[in-house]
Amino acid sequence: MAMPLRQSIKVATYLAEQKIRRRDKFPLIVELEPLFACNLKCEGCGKIQHPAGVLKQRMPVAQAVGAVLESGAPMVSIAGGEPLMHPQIDEIVRQLVAKRKYVFLCTNALLMRKKMDKFTPSPYFAFAVHIDGLRERHDESVAKEGVFDEAVEAIKEAKRRGFRVTTNSTFFNTDTPQTVVEVLNYLNDDLKVDEMMISPAYAYEKAPDQEHFLGVEQTRELFKKAFSGGNRARWRLNHSPLFLDFLEGKVDFPCTAWAIPNYSLFGWQRPCYLMSDGYVPTYRELIEDTDWDKYGRGKDPRCANCMAHCGYEPTAVLATMGSLKESLRAMRETVSSNRE
Repeated sequence: MAMPLRQSIKVATYLAEQKIRRRDKFPLIVELEPLFACNLKCEGCGKIQHPAGVLKQRMPVAQAVGAVLESGAPMVSIAGGEPLMHPQIDEIVRQLVAKRKYVFLCTNALLMRKKMDKFTPSPYFAFAVHIDGLRERHDESVAKEGVFDEAVEAIKEAKRRGFRVTTNSTFFNTDTPQTVVEVLNYLNDDLKVDEMMISPAYAYEKAPDQEHFLGVEQTRELFKKAFSGGNRARWRLNHSPLFLDFLEGKVDFPCTAWAIPNYSLFGWQRPCYLMSDGYVPTYRELIEDTDWDKYGRGKDPRCANCMAHCGYEPTAVLATMGSLKESLRAMRETVSSNRE
C-alpha cells in the first residue's frame, strides 16, 4: 500500500478513535460531487445523463465544505462530473486542506494544466487523474482522441511543480491481464505517479455502455493474473493488502458502503455513489435511516457483480485494524513503499 506514512497514521488514529467511542458506522472517505457536468461523455459513466438544468448547477463552497465537516471523515474524494469545471473548486480544496482533510481531486485532466495555478502543492492534496489504459484504449473509453496525451502532459507538469499525483483506473470485460499490466507499468515506472487506484467497472444504470461490465469471477481471474510475477508488490497501489486479496478472490467481504458515503447536489445518497435509492439532507439521517443490511452481493440483485472499492475497501480496512497480523502486514507495506 503506497499511502504516505503521515496519512496512514492519521487514518489509523481516526479508526482507533471510532473504536474507543464504540461507533459501528462512520465515514472513512467522503465522495463529494459538487457538480454533475463534464467535458467528456465516457461510455461507462451515467453522470451526464442528468437533465440540463441539473448539469448547470454548482454546489456552493460552504455547502461542500460543511458536508465534509459534518461527516467527520479524514479524507475527501472530489468527483463529479469534472470538478475542475466548478468555478470555485480551488476554494473548496483550500478550505478542506486548511481543515487538515486529505483531498483527492478526481479529474480527466483536460483542464488540469489550465487550472493548475489555482492550487498549491500540499501533503494534504493530490490530483487523481483518471487513466483507463494506454493511448488507444483510454481514448476509446472516454470517446475522444487526444485525452490520454493531454493527461500524460498534465501529470508530468503537476509532478514538476511538486504536486502529489495519483491515478484511478477502471477495468472492463474487454480488458486482459496484459492491458492491466501495461497501463499500471506505465503509470508506476514511466510516469512515476505517487499512487494508483484500480477498480472493476460497476454497471451504472444510466451508462451508455451496458455490455462490458465485469462479473465477480471475471474480476477475480483478471486481477489474479495481472498481479502475478511480483507485479502486485512492485506497483504503488493505493489499496489495503486485504482489498487486493479480495480482488484476487483470496478472501471475500460484506459491503460496508456506509464508510464511503456520497454527497452531491441532491444531498447524501443512499446507499452509495453507484446506486441511487434516494437522498437525505444530513449525514446522520443517512447512517441512521438507511437499511444497510439489505445491500451487498447476495442481498440486492443490483449488487451481484459489484466489487468496487466504495463498498469493499472499507471492509478490508476494518478487517485489517481488527487483526494484529494484518495490521503488521499493512504497516510493513506502507513503510516499504515510503522508502522507495
